[in-house]
Amino acid sequence: MLKELYEYRELLLTNTKKAIRGKYKASFLGILWSFINPLLQILVYAIVFPYLMRNTVDNYLVYLVTGIIPWTFFTTVILDCVSCIKNNAGLIKKVYFPRIILPLSCTLSALFNFFVSCIIIVVFCLVWGVGISWLIVFVPLIALIQMLLSFGLGLIMSACDAYVQDLEYITNFIIQMAMYGTPIIYSLDQFAESSSILFTLIKLNPLTTIMDSYRRVFLYHTLPDFAALGAVALFAVILLFIGILVFKKLEKGFAEQF
Repeated sequence: MLKELYEYRELLLTNTKKAIRGKYKASFLGILWSFINPLLQILVYAIVFPYLMRNTVDNYLVYLVTGIIPWTFFTTVILDCVSCIKNNAGLIKKVYFPRIILPLSCTLSALFNFFVSCIIIVVFCLVWGVGISWLIVFVPLIALIQMLLSFGLGLIMSACDAYVQDLEYITNFIIQMAMYGTPIIYSLDQFAESSSILFTLIKLNPLTTIMDSYRRVFLYHTLPDFAALGAVALFAVILLFIGILVFKKLEKGFAEQF
């Protein structure tokens, strides 16, 4: 598979560039929407949660932005991957190329947009007095682990969607539910005194560790919990391996499904 990807590296690069440029190609503001979309989300949550729900998290606005931006990265990968096979059905039926290029280019495009959007986090940290430390050098490492996790899940969902095309509609609902199972707009400390199964499930969520790692380096200026992050990295690699196996198994029948 790696050999094929190397042989078709020009196609991968072209497809990734197309995904980056094409997403906002027809819009007036273009790539600026990479900034505007998360900012609008932050605005909504910043109004609702501190005032209507009396959120007590310190530096809540920065806390919020360090959750929304990585979450947008995750959801972009999943939503783009789940429909990428169906969206390229015509190409799949005409010519041969490694089909894995399609979800991979979606993932790399989302990774690029994430790093661009990190400018928003830096600006918020500076404007709201949190500051920036040398610990942001760990951001690419955390992003790589998140990318592997997202890509593994995206491979499984993109392959399955070719056979069960209702999956992309179900995915939107699942992602909405998953957001509330991840401490993005609230703090896990709010459930610390509870011994409920809800607290356990949220803590076991690998994205909880990912969000905590981003906040440690951006907001709290402390080292990530490398033990927890290493466990998530191991899980991400296993999930990626499973995703590749599922994708390779199902890709043989892609052309017949459209």
